[in-house]
Amino acid sequence: MKHTPYDGSSKPFTIGLVQLEPERWIEPDDALDYYLQEKARLLEGQRDAVFVAGDGTEAAQAELLNSLVEYLPRCYPHIYRRDGDAMVVGKRRVPLSRDAALVTAGSLVQDDLAIMECKEGDWRLTAAYVAFPSSWSLAEKFGRAMHEIHAPVPGFEAGTRNAELIVRMFDKLPPGRLVERFNWAVNVDGALHLPKSKSEGIGAEAVTLAEDGTFIRVERQTLRKLPQTGAIVFTIRIYSDPLSALRRRPDAAALTRSFIGQLSELTLPQAAYKGLVSKREALIAALLEIAG
Repeated sequence: MKHTPYDGSSKPFTIGLVQLEPERWIEPDDALDYYLQEKARLLEGQRDAVFVAGDGTEAAQAELLNSLVEYLPRCYPHIYRRDGDAMVVGKRRVPLSRDAALVTAGSLVQDDLAIMECKEGDWRLTAAYVAFPSSWSLAEKFGRAMHEIHAPVPGFEAGTRNAELIVRMFDKLPPGRLVERFNWAVNVDGALHLPKSKSEGIGAEAVTLAEDGTFIRVERQTLRKLPQTGAIVFTIRIYSDPLSALRRRPDAAALTRSFIGQLSELTLPQAAYKGLVSKREALIAALLEIAG
């Protein structure tokens, strides 16, 4: 479990951006090949569901790809190597000009990639390669402005302070400055590709949970503005671990207490959005048992 934002370092339903050192932009690990295999499988079988790009986004796509091609071998030379018009990633060779630049970029890293561009005063999702969505689909978000994308999120609707702060931050984010934020969710499916909405009504009935069949899904997002096109790039990296993995951590007691605190503080609309109205009681009981 690499990231544990439920430890109190990141609060749910806040913007929660912190500055990120450029060298930590991407975090490849031992599961890189598995993630890339899953991406390739989804791209082949469901391309329209995982990749979309509007007209005129080619320059931003190319700038993102070029940034990764420069960054990855420099920061991770034991994993990435440039070989002519291709990138060698472990044992696989990825041609750099065979597909759309954004698809190629997404075929190099475990992260999903999304491009936001300012169109007529609104930051809109104009291109994305998202193989591992967390309870949403590209079809419902593509082309929309940030306040429309966040409309279902309590406290982030159009006209709210959070919505206004996000736009202001996008406008003022300087090229060269990277920021990072985290989300977490709890699911009964540990799959990476989860496009189905998890939201439920505030009156959802309580369910039982099996510890090994319950998964903590952490989403690490980074944002940066590309210097040439001015587009903003989101990277979205998914980590999914069974709840039982908490038992193996030396800080399990502190983590579970903090996790319980965050679960308890969620309002009903917030819990419903996260699909936790039905799970909260059982989840808190499971965490208490892990905490001993």
